[in-house]
Amino acid sequence: MIKVSDIAKKHVALMMEDEGFDPVADYVRVGVTSGGCSGLSYQLKFDREVSEDDKVFEDNGVRIVVDKKSFLYLVGTTLEYSGGLNGKGFYFNNPNASRTCGCGESFSL
Repeated sequence: MIKVSDIAKKHVALMMEDEGFDPVADYVRVGVTSGGCSGLSYQLKFDREVSEDDKVFEDNGVRIVVDKKSFLYLVGTTLEYSGGLNGKGFYFNNPNASRTCGCGESFSL
C-alpha cells in the first residue's frame, strides 16, 4: 500500500487538472528505476491506463498505480508534498530506504 498525505492530495489534484487529467478517474503512476546518486530513483507521473502487471491502490481519494517490480521497493511509502520557499515539491517518505541522497529523489536499500 502506498499512502498519500493530505497536502499531497491537494497538490496532486491541482496538477492533474492543470495537465488535463481527471483526479477522480485517472491515476498517479509511481515507480522506481535504476539511477540517481543513491542507486534508485523515484518516478511520478499521471496516467489514464493500467496494465495487467500493475497494482492499483486508492488512498485519501487519490488513485495510485504501481508496476509490480517497483511495488517491492515502495511498500509502506507515503507520497508527501512540501511547498513554500524551501519546499521541494513532491517527495517520498519510504521506510524501506536505508540511504537517500540530499535532494531526496534517489535512494538505496
